[in-house]
Amino acid sequence: MDPLISYLQSIQLGVNTAFDYTKALLLFVGLNIVLKIIQVVILSRLRRLAKVTKTEFDDVLIGIFTKVRPPFYVLVSLFFAIKMLELPELAASVIKIAFILVIVYEVVRGLTRLVDFFVDKYLTAAEENGNDHAKTMANAARLVLKIILWTLGISLALSNLGVNVTSFVASLGIGGIAIALALQNVLGDIFSSFSIYIDKPFKVGDFIVIGADKGMVEKIGLKSTRIRTLQGEILVVSNRELTTTRIQNFKQMQRRRYTFTLGVTYGTPTEKIAAIPGMIKEIIESKELTEFDRSHFVSYGDSSLNFETVFYVDTAEYPVFLDIMQKINLEIYGKFAAEGIEFAFPTQTIHLEKA
Repeated sequence: MDPLISYLQSIQLGVNTAFDYTKALLLFVGLNIVLKIIQVVILSRLRRLAKVTKTEFDDVLIGIFTKVRPPFYVLVSLFFAIKMLELPELAASVIKIAFILVIVYEVVRGLTRLVDFFVDKYLTAAEENGNDHAKTMANAARLVLKIILWTLGISLALSNLGVNVTSFVASLGIGGIAIALALQNVLGDIFSSFSIYIDKPFKVGDFIVIGADKGMVEKIGLKSTRIRTLQGEILVVSNRELTTTRIQNFKQMQRRRYTFTLGVTYGTPTEKIAAIPGMIKEIIESKELTEFDRSHFVSYGDSSLNFETVFYVDTAEYPVFLDIMQKINLEIYGKFAAEGIEFAFPTQTIHLEKA
């Protein structure tokens, strides 16, 4: 072996000997074989073990390593092999650049797969709950995270290649400010969408009131929210407007408090006036989902004796509430008619005197 080594050392090929090239070649082949064994044999066994575990995270990690492409092994082996040789600066630089780019690419690609895993897991839960807004936010977060990862990866690669990253980052900052100014309305709506998702003032299916508009939320997007009004048309409201205005959410309401006033004529007998609160109480308490609070003779009007009644309805559904109100109003009307109690309406009596 020693004569062979001596013979190879005696052969000069440029600035390196044949022995140097032999060592580099052996290291290159050996690293390729070792890395391939790790991928094919060891990771295959780990993948079989991961299949019997309950968690999916280990499957994803092993999948990331098993899907590393062949150029990665070649460049890693080549990078360490040429360390044993003296090469022209251009050749060494080309191999170094290729090595850094492949490393950064594989690392960022692996991290984006992790992002996909966590986002897809969240999306599965959102689909089971029928939460379209959560799916929109998750996909937006996926895009933002991938942009951040690739930006960091490019910055890291440029830094290792000797590029002044400070000026690159500064240019990104200036460009980002310019883009932000140009798209401030759109970005404001997007951030407002995230605010709605985190704070959850309403969700799809809720009946809300915004100023003079009211309706059911049909879709919460990145830029706007779509509301189906009572008239049937779609009202599109920017998310930024929704986070800067007062919103009434009737879906979150567990019960409804209702107050109404009715008036009877001044000619009604005293005993019937005294009996009216009891009549109203009996009618309200006979209905399901209702809770009587009070009913009183509260004031003398210009043309009526006024009674104020307060009660609760244990439902958030507006149609159900209207059905109950209709039944109560019909029974009050029928009861008053049976008792000879007349409802008052605006009247004016004029007294004339002879001079």
